[in-house]
Amino acid sequence: MHPHQSHDSYQLKMTMKSQSLLREAFHQTVAGGSAGVWLSSKGLVEICLMHPLDVVKTRILGFYKGILPPILAETPKRAVKFLTFEQYKKILSYASLPSGVIFTVAGLGSGLTEGVVVNPFEVVKVSLQAQRNSFSEQPSTFAYAHEIIRSQGFGLRGLNKGLTATLGRHGVFNMIYFGFYFNVKSIIPVNEDPAMEFLRKLGIGLLSGTIASCVNIPFDVAKSRIQGPQPKSGVIKYKTCINTIRTIYREEGFFALYKGLLPKIMRLGPGGAVMLLVYEYSFAWLQENF
Repeated sequence: MHPHQSHDSYQLKMTMKSQSLLREAFHQTVAGGSAGVWLSSKGLVEICLMHPLDVVKTRILGFYKGILPPILAETPKRAVKFLTFEQYKKILSYASLPSGVIFTVAGLGSGLTEGVVVNPFEVVKVSLQAQRNSFSEQPSTFAYAHEIIRSQGFGLRGLNKGLTATLGRHGVFNMIYFGFYFNVKSIIPVNEDPAMEFLRKLGIGLLSGTIASCVNIPFDVAKSRIQGPQPKSGVIKYKTCINTIRTIYREEGFFALYKGLLPKIMRLGPGGAVMLLVYEYSFAWLQENF
């Protein structure tokens, strides 16, 4: 074969491989975004209905304060969650690790990445929830975000306050959420009846979201304390994630770390189950049709 032909053939193969990877990443992003879009359309329904439970969990009065940040964050957040999970899973597969370990570690990596993306939205949301002004006096979401950046900056005292707690919350949640779901799903046989297969996945997804919510809630409580108003004005009591958890445990007891567990399970158990199903069915449809 002529050297130029060999070189051209290699370039063609590399181009096709790149296109294939981009196509797969596109499918993963759109499928993950679809779960976010569903949660945003359900989101406007789900977040509007369930957001008060999140506010109750943080002991604040205005039920719909801070609702815009989670709605705006939902689609990119879910796209990042699923895209990075698939990419970490692919990278880890080269290490010849057991599939159970791959699913779990990829979930952890996905959660940490998601935490970085979502934390600024969380800071704005919790700060708005903490405002006790009347609704007419409350600043808009964008105005409040601008005010945080202007006065505190982008760092760990400003728009990324509580980042370590958010990383813990999302890292632990996704590690269990993806690890449990895909490991258990591989153990329980596939059902040939489409309706029963749907219920099989739904049940495993429901358990995944519920167990993950139960395990990661101390990080969630710590995040709310760090990002929310401090007990004494001008004195920062809750600074870092682990120290906040220790302080809560020492001063308020073990069960204080699980405040708000019921509304969280009510929100993330069913929501997490359906999100996985939307992603899986959307991804399969995209692979077949695009």
